[in-house]
Amino acid sequence: MWFMFSYTNIKIHSLACGDVEGRLNALFSRVQAIQKKTGQFDLLLCVGEFFGTTPEAEAEWQEYKTREKKAPIHTFILGAASQETLKNFPSIDGCELAENITYLGRRGVFTGVSGLQIVYVSGREALQEPAPAHCFTSKDLSALVAPLTSSSKFRGVDILLTSQWPRGVWHYANNPEVNTKLCGSSSVASLAEKLRPRYHFAALEGAHYERLPYRNHVVLQENAQHVSRFIALAPVNNPAKKKYLYAFNIIPMKVMDPSELVKQPQDVTENPYRRSTKDTTDTQKTGLNTTEEEEPPHQFFFDLSTKQGGGPWGRGRKRQTGREGREQQHDGDGHHRGQPKQPRRHPQPSGPCWFCLASPQVEKHLVFSIGTHCYLALAKGGLTPRHVLILPIGHYQSVVELSSEVVEEMEKYKAALRSFYRSKGERCVLFERNYKSQHLQLQVVPVPLDRCITEDIKDAFTVHAQEQQMELMEIPQHTDLKQIAPPGTPYFYVELDSGEKLFYRIQKHFPLQFGREVLASEAVLNIPTRADWRECKQSREEEEESCKLMRDDFQPYDFAWDA
Repeated sequence: MWFMFSYTNIKIHSLACGDVEGRLNALFSRVQAIQKKTGQFDLLLCVGEFFGTTPEAEAEWQEYKTREKKAPIHTFILGAASQETLKNFPSIDGCELAENITYLGRRGVFTGVSGLQIVYVSGREALQEPAPAHCFTSKDLSALVAPLTSSSKFRGVDILLTSQWPRGVWHYANNPEVNTKLCGSSSVASLAEKLRPRYHFAALEGAHYERLPYRNHVVLQENAQHVSRFIALAPVNNPAKKKYLYAFNIIPMKVMDPSELVKQPQDVTENPYRRSTKDTTDTQKTGLNTTEEEEPPHQFFFDLSTKQGGGPWGRGRKRQTGREGREQQHDGDGHHRGQPKQPRRHPQPSGPCWFCLASPQVEKHLVFSIGTHCYLALAKGGLTPRHVLILPIGHYQSVVELSSEVVEEMEKYKAALRSFYRSKGERCVLFERNYKSQHLQLQVVPVPLDRCITEDIKDAFTVHAQEQQMELMEIPQHTDLKQIAPPGTPYFYVELDSGEKLFYRIQKHFPLQFGREVLASEAVLNIPTRADWRECKQSREEEEESCKLMRDDFQPYDFAWDA
């Protein structure tokens, strides 16, 4: 089905929404609030299930159907994705269901006078033929694609709307919070690969997932093309408060300057639908067969205190690697298992380093937990008594240079610290400055829950950055920082307790105390005199006492305690 619509503005202000499930009043109230704050949008695109099955949902719909209420924006919806909601759609063709609410149809192309092109596919992929009325088949999608891609001038489409996710969209990117073994349609993945949409929206999985943009060409082998962005949206008014509305501006591909269209963002990844044979077999080769081949990581032990009975942990403690005392066993091939191997060495600095744990420069009296790959230390001149550093034992300059096993343990320490701070009535903010620093220091600063909310902290970072003529970029949750900042890139990075992440690629100059200044500001901790760590120094004896208190306090959350 082909539609025409008459938005003549080159830049189209758009909203996309996840499953409405009959919660029309909640959706349109939210849209009105956004429009009051930011101005009028041109259209709202709803993916997933628009109608609900409860009596309340039916009652709300009747108010709009009878024109007692009116949608505050031109709203375009997909068709049924289940047998239960089919009754709300009078035909397979698109039509107006209520004032300002238009049903697009089962599948088709929606084209505007401005040149904006939207392809849409309603429902789920059929598991058998003949397909139920709320489903589609791969043949249906092939028939949709053929007229579009047959032209030699075809470059892609502006927007693709599908009810279902494309299977495998998460390859080469951050993992979504869904069951990837069951999620998505292979036919939708094939459709997305062929149509090369600039934006692809989907729903049905009850999750928000914003994938990093991906390429539609092979570097150095094909001409550069535009990137694609996949965004899955959660249901309206979901109790977990997952994102269900997405605002974006789009200039139709047809009228864009080609050089602007093909610009590649810094965080672009490979195409998830063009996986090589090597990529698809990697899991089989390495997934379960590394146990015996890999050497055990080296564990560092230090006498961090010379006081009698103190030991490095403030009390008696026995730590073993768990390998040296094991009996030798044969594995059937004549090889010995359980024999001690030469430990793998951590990366070493080329010169003196204040933070490599084996270095004589390290102020070891501040260390209160040592894992296999990382350690925790109190920050010298900390903003608060529980201001902590997570540091790698070996020499790494930044998070993006860490090996996978170091990243894994760093995440365990983050989780342990979050639980610890929560028990104290605090949320924590993490930040890293990879600029004029030699060794990675991940700063972890607790903020009392009654001081401010997470949004206040986020706003404080944004406002302070703007005052310094810097713009912080928000990046998706679970995104690998390596895809945004290759090793060697100077950057500043913030992680909030909500999972939100802020990033700034440092160009020339950057205020070294920026992270501390924001958190010390009136809007957050309101301790501006402690912004500079040099103004917060303690004596050696005070530091030792603070560290002992922190070690004892943190011990119930310390997974390394009995490792």
